[in-house]
Amino acid sequence: MATIRKRRRKDGTFSFHVQIRLKGSPPQTASFSRKTDARRWVQDIESAIRDGRHFKASEAKRHTVAELIDRYIREEIPGKKDGANQKRQLLQWNERIGSHLLADVTPALIVEHRERLANEITVRGTPRSPATVNRYLAILSHAFAVASKEWGWIDDNPLRNVTKKKEPRGRMRYLTDAEREALLQACSQSECSYLYAIVVFALCTGARKGEILNLKWANIDSGRQIAVFLDTKNDERRSVAITGHLHDLIRDLEKIRRIDTDLVFPRRDGQKPVELRTNWQKAVSAANIENFRFHDLRHSAASYLAMNGATLSEIADILGHKTLTMVKRYAHLSGDHTEKVIESMNRKLFDSMRA
Repeated sequence: MATIRKRRRKDGTFSFHVQIRLKGSPPQTASFSRKTDARRWVQDIESAIRDGRHFKASEAKRHTVAELIDRYIREEIPGKKDGANQKRQLLQWNERIGSHLLADVTPALIVEHRERLANEITVRGTPRSPATVNRYLAILSHAFAVASKEWGWIDDNPLRNVTKKKEPRGRMRYLTDAEREALLQACSQSECSYLYAIVVFALCTGARKGEILNLKWANIDSGRQIAVFLDTKNDERRSVAITGHLHDLIRDLEKIRRIDTDLVFPRRDGQKPVELRTNWQKAVSAANIENFRFHDLRHSAASYLAMNGATLSEIADILGHKTLTMVKRYAHLSGDHTEKVIESMNRKLFDSMRA
């Protein structure tokens, strides 16, 4: 219910003082010079209160982006795998738009700073990649989403209407047969006694570097010839087969495993996994291989699977992808396999019709 009271000012003019009282909501008050403005305000506010929009708008005018970021870092970042990096990105946003009230954050404002992020030169002397800019947008968007859905600070997430930067197609570099032989030869001669086994592990299973290095003996079932990854990128357990040459290597390592650590590939003190960077780079250089990263071993494994008849679904299961989107890049490599499937289907359907 709303009441409008006419009051005389000291200068002789009149104002209209409005108070709105609705059950379950605190009183709302305002003053206007014209009665028509007062009535219009009553209609707008009562409608917003009934729709649940009014108080979120009020909250958005009471909090800044800096407050949102501070609370998000305090409550949401702990426990995140990429927490340190996401915190750094949020603090960058804080420097850029932290002083803005949440009510003043618009898609246009975010787009302005998206472009600045994209055009700035990083410490490496190059502009930020579209993928990096999109990660900046993603963490800020999640912070605003939490503020909207859980804290009630804003009515909607302004980043929902901000377009991400277009990213180039995913890299797909894999070893040729000659390159693979040269790399394995170089790894077998490395100062790091684990490098050869780790590279074979990556090529045979498509596992990520972190998954392999953090593997523990407790996660290897020699009887079933499988390894179980507990700490994966998508937080789901995944098992891979350990067969053939890889099984022989793991069995040999198990015979000489250290008793002071459960890590399969530990560094000297046994406290953390072995550090590969220097010895990996030396091996790649010794093998005369260009433009090749450790993660490309994963692409190589997937490519070999595709070329040997594995379906996209099977490749996704082995690599631990939830959808087929990431593995579609290998579809063209399974051409021989798909041709055989199509040929088989045609024989069954049409052989009886051929003369």
